[in-house]
Amino acid sequence: MNPPSTRRILLAVTGLTPQVVTETLYALACRGGSPWIPDEIHLITTATGKENARLNLLQGEGWFHRLCRDYGLPPIAFTADQIQVLSDAQGQELDDIRTPEQNTQAADFITERVRRLTADPATELQVSIAGGRKTMGYYLGYALSLYGRPQDRLSHVLVSGPYETNRDFYYPTPYDHPIHSRRGDREITLDARNARVDLADIPFVRLREGLPGELLKGASSFSQTVAAAQCKGRTPQLVIDPAARTATAGGERLKLTNQNFALLLWMARRRLEGRGPLHCSKDGASGSAREFLDLFRELSSGFSGEFERAEDALKNGMDSTWFSPAKNRLHKALIHALGESGAQPYQIHPVGNRREALFGLTLDPGQIHIRD
Repeated sequence: MNPPSTRRILLAVTGLTPQVVTETLYALACRGGSPWIPDEIHLITTATGKENARLNLLQGEGWFHRLCRDYGLPPIAFTADQIQVLSDAQGQELDDIRTPEQNTQAADFITERVRRLTADPATELQVSIAGGRKTMGYYLGYALSLYGRPQDRLSHVLVSGPYETNRDFYYPTPYDHPIHSRRGDREITLDARNARVDLADIPFVRLREGLPGELLKGASSFSQTVAAAQCKGRTPQLVIDPAARTATAGGERLKLTNQNFALLLWMARRRLEGRGPLHCSKDGASGSAREFLDLFRELSSGFSGEFERAEDALKNGMDSTWFSPAKNRLHKALIHALGESGAQPYQIHPVGNRREALFGLTLDPGQIHIRD
């Protein structure tokens, strides 16, 4: 039995050969050892592929139902509603992927489906790239690399010849089951019982932790998500324009509250001016508080009540009771825009040992640009 807190989902792409679904399910659930039995099966395919899957796997005594009966599998949710057809931006179903536009639409469709299924922490995905066009398998595998979590797996099913290319073969039956094949110009009979089906586990790099929060929460194109993941490898660059009240990190525009913007600008100026890390304690803290408030006052024209609230909170100096929550709010905004790993270079880091309570940016001054 699966743990009640986990929904196991088998996700696959298929084209004109829906056999990959039953072959993969057999390899996961029916070969002994430690079976992995899905609670649900989801397919991504074309309009023609959906009809093929529906008629061959689900209609009447379809091959999916036969496999479950032959091997005594528990109920698995798999209906025509869980066969999702690739569609374009207008919602029109695609019957094939032949043009550059259709290629982009398929990539976006697959990426969004994987994002949705991985958004629930209680799900566990087994993703098969054995079916469909090669581009579909590529996009599905790459989407799992972008959004996959530690519990998710990527696989490809391997079928022994000559069963691999036989359209009448769906899984190794536990009884004699003749199917027909060709050897050269002769027709021969094979026993499906003798086929060997294995599952190859495919290692993949998980990039989810480096993605911005916005991409994890909402719809985004395949190209946008890939671009965000690529930001991880870029040299950090922080650009702040005080007059325009804008800040970009690694080329990504940051959405900052006025206080977050002031705090980041203050830390950046201190770093550029070669000043030491901020000493965050009550001893001598009033100087730091006044320095920040002077900067905030310059920026605060038209900010309704924000400067006054900050001034009141810092009237006794800038100790950790104000600075730590302010720093954490800035970090949260950075992570939302850049992801966990992408935000690291731009965060305010402790310097030295904990007793000293020193904080500052660790960016190289050459990576900081404040526009006049």
